Amino acid sequence: MANLSIMRRTAPLAAALLLAGCGLSNDLVGGGGTARLGEPRPQAPVAGFAVTPVPEATVAAHEILQKGGNAVDAAVAAGFALGVTLPSRAGLGGGAVCLIDMPHDEGGKGRPVALLFPPGAPRGSQAGASRPAAVPQMVRGLLAMQARYGALPLATDMAPAAAMAGGGVPVSRALAADLAVVGNALLADPAARNVFAGPSGGVLQAGETLRQPDLAATLARLQGGGVLSFYQGHLAARLLAGARAAGAGLTGADLRAVAARYAAPDIVHALGADIALPPTAAGLGTRAAIEALARSPDDLAGAGRDAIAAAAAGRHVRGFGALPASAGFAVADSKGGVVGCATTMNNLFGTGRIATGTGILLAASPRRVTPPLLSVALATRDGAFRAVTTGTGQAGAPLAAAAAMADSLRTGQAMPRPVPAPGRADAIACSGTLPGAPKSCAAAADPRGAGLAISSR
Repeated sequence: MANLSIMRRTAPLAAALLLAGCGLSNDLVGGGGTARLGEPRPQAPVAGFAVTPVPEATVAAHEILQKGGNAVDAAVAAGFALGVTLPSRAGLGGGAVCLIDMPHDEGGKGRPVALLFPPGAPRGSQAGASRPAAVPQMVRGLLAMQARYGALPLATDMAPAAAMAGGGVPVSRALAADLAVVGNALLADPAARNVFAGPSGGVLQAGETLRQPDLAATLARLQGGGVLSFYQGHLAARLLAGARAAGAGLTGADLRAVAARYAAPDIVHALGADIALPPTAAGLGTRAAIEALARSPDDLAGAGRDAIAAAAAGRHVRGFGALPASAGFAVADSKGGVVGCATTMNNLFGTGRIATGTGILLAASPRRVTPPLLSVALATRDGAFRAVTTGTGQAGAPLAAAAAMADSLRTGQAMPRPVPAPGRADAIACSGTLPGAPKSCAAAADPRGAGLAISSR
């Protein structure tokens, strides 16, 4: 059994314990569970660390580690679980940006890497679409990551999400807060109303049950059919038909054209570490803030200004107005495998419409909205893991990832203080390194959020 050190600031403890199969004593203790008929024989449990904005998604990642999965398996489980539990900011209709470091794979060559799969821009103009949607990229990215690095079958990694979609899951505080922002406007779409309307007729409230049978069926088909079924096969046909009914303006050519892209990260040498960043505008902003904080640790305001200026320059704009919401999550295993991701629907709940019959909430087209700054940072020293941080909070996201990283590297603690508002951050950090000193590592969720961090040693 694995000792769990859990830093949490939210949500009903009973739900997380039930999903994890945990008992309660002075510490929380979790086990690996029992194999079901037809499942592969379980591997040895893997110690690790996970943090997401929704407790059930963190527990899903931990469950996969306990089944012998590595950091990528756990990250895939967390990504799909967030698509079920936090569809306002993550989902099969959206996308993400991830940093991946798997030193025990392929001789450690070419690591870390960035994997870019944000919600895509359609090939056509979408001139006749009543609610233009982005090309879904989440499935493409998560399955590309799993195929390259995963240790468990895809169906195993997806099982927690499929179970939550079919059996129902309590509405988290994070989702309830997003539902309160959009209010009854989300219920104008009949398919969305079937999912998000509560017993009172308004939107679901925290603790009420979110059930998504159509999404559960889609996830089940994806478990068996894989990525080609989603972008070219029977799932693609269902998605396009449902998207047409939702006024999305997507075509088969759009689905076939998208691709998750591996890329070399930008590396900044600062604070005694090599810090990898996505090669994006958000990465430029995070880099500028890290460099500013390395020079002047207490000048958070100046670092924030540098971050925004660099990100704006990266997009060839003068500045930013309102930016869409995003979410971040991170996973590390005891062998030093690490994944940090930032996800988005390009708007709270994307277009607000579900592709009929699929349960897939469609992200907003990047042609109609300014995409968010998807901020992630991953630090190593001499090839060993030291810290990973994610930043959210609209224009505050790059500074959030940078400030959490700077504090974590200086103290050896996972985000010892909150990052500046409006930013929010999550972190996994070690005073030693992974692999080698897992007891020196911990995960932390932003204290102002509603997430859950699990450290399993």
